[in-house]
Amino acid sequence: VQLQASGGGLVQAGGSLRLSCAASGIVFSIQSMDWYRQAPGNQRELVASISTDHRTNYADSVKGRFTISRDNAKNTVTLQMNSLKPGDTAVYYCNTRIKRIDFWGQGTLVTVSS
Repeated sequence: VQLQASGGGLVQAGGSLRLSCAASGIVFSIQSMDWYRQAPGNQRELVASISTDHRTNYADSVKGRFTISRDNAKNTVTLQMNSLKPGDTAVYYCNTRIKRIDFWGQGTLVTVSS
């Protein structure tokens, strides 16, 4: 299983970024996919999830600003992040769980300046 995240960078507060995660080695269409983030000194937290039938869930801190989506034809999951805040600064990871085993991408750094 490989999860390759991309799209992070430096953005000013109020700006937008789009993260992508390309999956391989799995039957992507039958996997729920998640985005997590981890800020320095903090625990990794769940940001957004998307199920196999495209149902979505979001952390309260990002509701209304972030949108998770998936493209089963391209084996990708995307996190559109709008109205970014300095508090969104973190390394973002895509994740999937197979038979209770977590698989993680390498992480992509998002830095939001004030």
